[in-house]
Amino acid sequence: MITPAYAQTAVGDGGGILIQIFPFILIFVIFYFLIIRPQRKRVDDHRQLVDGVRRGDMVVTSGGIVGKVTRVFDDSDEIQVEIAEGVRVKIVKATLSDVRSKTEPAPTTVEKTNDNTQ
Repeated sequence: MITPAYAQTAVGDGGGILIQIFPFILIFVIFYFLIIRPQRKRVDDHRQLVDGVRRGDMVVTSGGIVGKVTRVFDDSDEIQVEIAEGVRVKIVKATLSDVRSKTEPAPTTVEKTNDNTQ
């Protein structure tokens, strides 16, 4: 004989698994938009900052040292920074936290000025 308890558990649960998984999917979506996506954007911005460093830029390292870039090594990820008059150190580009003043690229064309305006 079949007892009523067995008969009740035999009835299928239509969307039970979807309802159980939905909160985890919702939490992942919230984490993506609030944590993962902004962090990825910050990393991309830092990569562009590091790749754009040129000679003459004033930079700040993650240790708080402020200096002027005197040389950028093309074949490695290091730059040479002058932190005081005559004191130059090599640092890894990834340790840069900020570029305070960017130097302007040299103009490609020379403009002629007219001094006859009186």
